[in-house]
Amino acid sequence: MDEAVRLIEADANRSADTHLHPFALPAEWGIDLYLKDESVHPTGSLKHRLARSLFLYGLCNGWITEGTTVVEASSGSTAVSEAYFARFLGLPFIAVIPASNSPEKIALITAQGGVCHLVDDPSKMVEEARRVAADHEGHFLDQFTYAERAMDWRGNNNIAESIFEQMALEPHTVPAWVVVGAGTGGTSATIGRYVRLMQYATRLCVVDPEDSIFYSSWAGDPSAFTGGPSRIEGIGRQQVEPSFVASVVDRMIQVPDAASIATMRLVSARTGRSVGGSTGTNVWGALLLVAEMLARGERGSVVTLICDGGDRYAGTYYSDTWVRDQGLELEPYTEALKEFLESGSFP
Repeated sequence: MDEAVRLIEADANRSADTHLHPFALPAEWGIDLYLKDESVHPTGSLKHRLARSLFLYGLCNGWITEGTTVVEASSGSTAVSEAYFARFLGLPFIAVIPASNSPEKIALITAQGGVCHLVDDPSKMVEEARRVAADHEGHFLDQFTYAERAMDWRGNNNIAESIFEQMALEPHTVPAWVVVGAGTGGTSATIGRYVRLMQYATRLCVVDPEDSIFYSSWAGDPSAFTGGPSRIEGIGRQQVEPSFVASVVDRMIQVPDAASIATMRLVSARTGRSVGGSTGTNVWGALLLVAEMLARGERGSVVTLICDGGDRYAGTYYSDTWVRDQGLELEPYTEALKEFLESGSFP
């Protein structure tokens, strides 16, 4: 166990922190938007942090030992990162993932040595992962339960501490808002708790795709939950997961899937960085908050995340055929974004 922990810590020590990029807004607005680029982790997404923490949690609790088969239920990116750490430690890894997942993500999991166990009904992922782990006498990492416990919210170079350290020399050092999505809820729990620990005035906004229960649960509006699986991979769930800590969330915004994809394409076009759908969800919410700040005459900064790279979604979010087959109309949101960037307000 000691050697396994050393290997994981050495991997973290070799990895530089992720970049914080400014997203250009008109200077006269007096509001700065930043994108923290989690796609530059060794496994290409925000979930690299979570996977490292889950493996350390399993090792230090004695749940993962030499030869343990490790199992996870995932929409894709967490499994990519966990497959990396499993191969790193010489452990078998099985990812229980929706059959609808992008082929690019499935290929990334298998490239890391993982085995993909596909399920047709995403709501059955966790149940199936438990069964697979039991069949192999293995360990179910269970990101949806353990994310908020495994990630150290008090510091230790977590994502919250990293954001505030990188903001230290910016014009508005303490962000008015940090905007993140919720898949497990671990990232929002980490940031929300850290903000309170450090007594910052920053507020936490969680953005949620249209087919997800987090928003409707937080807002007390059951009619806002469709019951369908989320089309925005990596965020959105059909049940409120144990790692989602609603009490640290100051605001939630429900984002239409077409808005997420239109914004994702805008970010890629304006920054030259190909990004995924959940980044579009984040930035749509961040821009809505910027518009509200402008309307109130406020100045300040807003920080959100680039969750992963767009190369994982060439056949889905970047495919006009896929978008059309999903019945999504991007044009109204593309025009709304254009108007906002010109005028500072949404139609």
